[in-house]
Amino acid sequence: MLADITIQNFAIVKSLELEFSKGMTAITGETGAGKSISIDALGLCLGDRADANMVRPGEKRAEISAGFTLEKNSAARRWLQDNQLEDGDDCILRRVITKEGRSRAYINGNPVPASQQKALGQLLINIHGQHAHQQLLRPEHQITLLDQYAGHQPLLDKMATRYQRWRRTKNELKALVKKKDDIDAQQQLLEYQVGELNELALGDEEYQKIEEEHKRLSNSGDIAMTSQAVIDLLSDGEETNTLGLLTAAQQRLSELASLDNHFSPLAEMLEEARIQTQEASQEVSSYLDQLDMDPQRLQYLDKRMSSIMSLSRKHHVQPETLYYTHQQLIKELEKLAHNDEAIEQLQAEVDKQFADCLDTAEKLSKSRRRYAKELNTLITKSMHQLSMEHGSFEIQVENKAETHLSPLGGDAVAFLVSTNPGQPLQPLAKVASGGELSRISLAIQVITAQKVETPSLIFDEVDVGISGPTAAIVGQLLRQLGESTQVMCVTHLPQVAGCGHQQMFVAKDTDKGSTTTRMYPLDYQARISELARLLGGSEITDRTLANAEDLLVAA
Repeated sequence: MLADITIQNFAIVKSLELEFSKGMTAITGETGAGKSISIDALGLCLGDRADANMVRPGEKRAEISAGFTLEKNSAARRWLQDNQLEDGDDCILRRVITKEGRSRAYINGNPVPASQQKALGQLLINIHGQHAHQQLLRPEHQITLLDQYAGHQPLLDKMATRYQRWRRTKNELKALVKKKDDIDAQQQLLEYQVGELNELALGDEEYQKIEEEHKRLSNSGDIAMTSQAVIDLLSDGEETNTLGLLTAAQQRLSELASLDNHFSPLAEMLEEARIQTQEASQEVSSYLDQLDMDPQRLQYLDKRMSSIMSLSRKHHVQPETLYYTHQQLIKELEKLAHNDEAIEQLQAEVDKQFADCLDTAEKLSKSRRRYAKELNTLITKSMHQLSMEHGSFEIQVENKAETHLSPLGGDAVAFLVSTNPGQPLQPLAKVASGGELSRISLAIQVITAQKVETPSLIFDEVDVGISGPTAAIVGQLLRQLGESTQVMCVTHLPQVAGCGHQQMFVAKDTDKGSTTTRMYPLDYQARISELARLLGGSEITDRTLANAEDLLVAA
């Protein structure tokens, strides 16, 4: 419930502090006095857009704060807890706007984005503007009113979630199909490239081995000549060779060792050297015997290396990495080969998600049709009370989910009305006059407001176009609503104002070129005077005062 509001330097308000009570509060005043300013200021605390023009001329900033009690508002308390902004049983919203147009928002003293104020504000108060009857002609507003009355928010959330999931998957499928031609062309290129590499059939590290063998075969003549020269130097030289020299030297040292033990280790060293030289000579000889000088093998290696080098240049890679390039292309080709399968799987998923959407849309449609019947009866009854004795109201709900699916389901909702006997039901815009539309709109707002969980309701001149006995009934409806909900009503009708549990008066003062708006509560006698002013205009007589008192007594 709205407990109080403080306004500083907002529009033509210099300073204003108001406390609000339970029940219905009527707000009246002269035309142009600024009866709606407090509602506009409250809207800022509820997250409305701020503007530099809202700051009172000559002031640096405007500041508005609104206090709410939360003892019966579990949804708002839960929201504050979830956002770590809870501060006891009360909640204070504050908004500051500078003359430069900068804005700051606070919840319980904590700076927050205006979007968070807006989210919380929807749980605290519901404002019905003076142009609500015009919004009633819009199909999207009609379905919103029906959904508010039905109270099936979990079903709406489920519908929105499923719809978004279906749209997202459908877009993925669309993108995949759109790319199919490019993928097919890419697949053909990969198939050609992989085919070439498959034909080459290069093994892992094969190029390095081929390169070594090719180097050996292409230099086999030089290798043979040099190897034979090494063998001659080591052991086969006729005049002299290393093995012969080492043998002779080793024998001489052995002779010396028999004379002096000092030479024994040296003789052993030369013996080891002689043995190693002999083994080296044998190894080189064995290699020479096995040396393959096959020209056909060399020709084959030349051709294979040429093929490897050609494909390496084609793929812009080094020959050593051509094998890994081949394997990567195979993986890419396999991935593309599954494209058709991926499209089929995605199509199946789209179909399943669409079926889920249709199922939820049908449940939503059944719920709307059920509550539409309730509203038809209640609104028709209210129309009869509001001087449309022959009026009839019907909400038409048509499920078009197969072709017109949306986050709200698939229903086309239309408000139909008949105001005269024998007249068929037709859309509101075609049948209702301005006054009739205002009354129908008010009836719908009062009835649907009883289902809305927000503990405070504001009606801003929603009784436009209503007068006489009808106005009295409107006042009674709002007062009845105020028995269970906090209701604030800006009105110019004495019959409505007289039904308020309490009344506030808005006055505008002009002094030395400066205009100020103020608002204050009226006591019983002051209410009689104000109702008399609304009844009689500028001339207030004893009769108008008596009529005004009758209004209060009747309420």
